[in-house]
Amino acid sequence: MSAASGPEIDVADYRDVWVFVEQHEGEAAPVSWELLAKGRELADETGESLVALVVGDGVSHLAEEAVARGADRALLADDPVFEPYRADPYGEQFRALVEARKPSIVLIGGTHTGRDFAGRVAVPAHAGLTADCTELAVDEAGLLLASRPTFGGSAMATIKCPAHRPQMATVRAGVFDAGEPADGTESAADAVESVEVVVAEEDTLSTVLERVVGGVVDITDADVIVAGGAGCEGDVTPLVELAEALGGEVAATRAAVEEGWVEPARQVGQTGKTVRPHLYVAAGISGAVQHLEGMNGSDVVVAVNTDPNAPIFEHADYGIVGDLHEVLPALTAMVREKREVAV
Repeated sequence: MSAASGPEIDVADYRDVWVFVEQHEGEAAPVSWELLAKGRELADETGESLVALVVGDGVSHLAEEAVARGADRALLADDPVFEPYRADPYGEQFRALVEARKPSIVLIGGTHTGRDFAGRVAVPAHAGLTADCTELAVDEAGLLLASRPTFGGSAMATIKCPAHRPQMATVRAGVFDAGEPADGTESAADAVESVEVVVAEEDTLSTVLERVVGGVVDITDADVIVAGGAGCEGDVTPLVELAEALGGEVAATRAAVEEGWVEPARQVGQTGKTVRPHLYVAAGISGAVQHLEGMNGSDVVVAVNTDPNAPIFEHADYGIVGDLHEVLPALTAMVREKREVAV
């Protein structure tokens, strides 16, 4: 972007790293704490403060938790107008705070909610916004280096914005580790500032859309994932049955999604989502680097493939050489039997 695309600003007026704490019904999205931990690193490198922004109704506990998790202070906009989530009131409140407080860096989770309203702040503020980031850093001058996959995941693009502020980024869930709240944080409430709510109910749109549509889920929250690739050959029933037995979710590679076997919201990889489950079952997945990028943070990986030389075995804790259509039903039966005995 050139300076002609927006009003000229003095970038020296902008300071601090902000993290938007996304919440639904008073529960923080895991990506919020992941970004807060990363934001702490960036703020320490730039010598600035880390500020958490919490918007909702009855969510002061999240502002205090943000401080306990490393924020220097939290800005709290608490009002019934913010429940349930709607882009207009959230966007207007966030935009007003950005214009008044002038943060240098703003990090937002790359969720449906984050993507929905980030542009409502970036466009009118003439900010620089990089979407779907998987890596964040700052250079010697303190500029944000926001990196994301490009060209179908075959390359990484690093974007920086020297002339516009704030420097904004939406970030994929699961790419950073979340820190734990510190002990002895009884004074966290002292670092929470209640800010003026600048929107009123009568000023907002009355239409409320459901956040979850149909069977689409956020697989980044799943503790157990059963993923399939080209080896499924169009039949994902074994994946579904094993996932149900384990109490997990189904995911897939880009190839399986492009074939239409699994919905796009369940794609794992550079061009999909990044997941960190306790258990990741990779069935019929060769192990291309683009897919590994999305699941290599898993605690335990079990690979099932007919090819004993498949690259996925090099990244698995346990490997089974065999046809997933035979192996997965056998695993499902074993899990169900164990659970019946346990009951």
